[in-house]
Amino acid sequence: MDYNLMDALELLEREKGVPRDTILEALANALVSAYKRTPGAAEEARVTIDADTGEIMVYGQELDEDGNVTDEWADTPDNFGRIAAQTAKQVIIQRLRDAKREQVYEIYEGREGDLITGIVQQSDHRYSILDLGDAEAILPGSEKIPYERLERGNRVKAWILEVRGEGKGPQIVVSRSHPEFIRALFELEVPELVDGDIEIKAIAREAGHRTKIAVASNDHNVDPVGACVGARGSRVRQVVNELKGEKVDIVEWDEDSGRFIAEALSPARVQEVRFDEEGEDEGTAIVIVPDHQLSLAIGREGQNARLAARLSGYRIDIRSESQDLGLDLDEEEEAVEFETVEQGDGASEETAGSEQSTADSEQLTEDSEESTVDGEEPAEDGEEPAQDSEQSTADSEESAQDSEESTDEGEEPAEDGEQPEEDGEQSTVDGEEPAGSDEISETTEDEAADHSE
Repeated sequence: MDYNLMDALELLEREKGVPRDTILEALANALVSAYKRTPGAAEEARVTIDADTGEIMVYGQELDEDGNVTDEWADTPDNFGRIAAQTAKQVIIQRLRDAKREQVYEIYEGREGDLITGIVQQSDHRYSILDLGDAEAILPGSEKIPYERLERGNRVKAWILEVRGEGKGPQIVVSRSHPEFIRALFELEVPELVDGDIEIKAIAREAGHRTKIAVASNDHNVDPVGACVGARGSRVRQVVNELKGEKVDIVEWDEDSGRFIAEALSPARVQEVRFDEEGEDEGTAIVIVPDHQLSLAIGREGQNARLAARLSGYRIDIRSESQDLGLDLDEEEEAVEFETVEQGDGASEETAGSEQSTADSEQLTEDSEESTVDGEEPAEDGEEPAQDSEQSTADSEESAQDSEESTDEGEEPAEDGEQPEEDGEQSTVDGEEPAGSDEISETTEDEAADHSE
């Protein structure tokens, strides 16, 4: 072995972090395997490599029944040959890989629960691989935040879920959807959590949607909620940004279960919390909220109530004031009855209106017939001209009779004589010619002549 190879081993030690002694030991074992393949080789042998000069020595050995060395001699072949060199190279590479894996396992063994930062190397729906610098971590699809897209080259944080020491090397499994990932992020941003001034009592999370954490203070001078929120929300904003916009609710933990449940249901306002610890619903909390706060307390698709139940450890039954007083069912029944009555009245009024309309129609027909008999103006426009003509003829005859009477009495028929003209004007107004005004005058003269005779 020349000095160039020793320099290469030193370079590998610096770059890969594997000690040179480990590499030399792997190389010695590889050379033993190569030596046993040469013709006339001893059944047992050992190889020594000088760490300074790189000189290689092969010693043949003879062992007794107990495995002790009874005889040893130098048996270095003059030329291992190319096959021996290739075999040694492959074994060295494999030993280097094994040494690297062992080193990685020693580094990450026992680090479950730590927060790490990695760069996304590849990602698909099954898993993502994060480059941690000295190792690789796998992020299964079940441990991802739902609907989160991890692009190659993105720098993300993750929580070490498990370190597996398998035959192919250690496997580091990380998670971004675990509730403890929230605790690790807050410990990174809030020094009071690390110092022990405040602590996180409980965490309830639906990854990608919403998280609730309950915090308590061990120092009466420290506000636990304010410490986690930070100045103008600076601390919690960093956590939300890492979670890609997931909502985080921070509530204060309380030893009194009733007050704690009321806090856990925030932002809804709670009026009363009752417990049934003796009946069948043991461990159930009945929460009363104002009517207008019911939907807010339940949350979208029941999310707020579910997270509050997980946070407090109680089964929560949320009721409005009306439901608690039993008014909600009565109001619904009254509403149904009222609607039925309204529909019935509406039908009666509609029927009555129809009957009234029919009666009015019949009355209108009778009035039309009466007006036709009495000579009055008819209801239908189509009969107007004929009836107006008859009316004009009747008025003319009446004026003729009046003229005869006035002749007999020797008076001027001034007033009666004007009647035909008025009737004529009325006929003109109605849209027709006067019913034969010249004929009326001739008839009057003839009658006067006959009378004088």
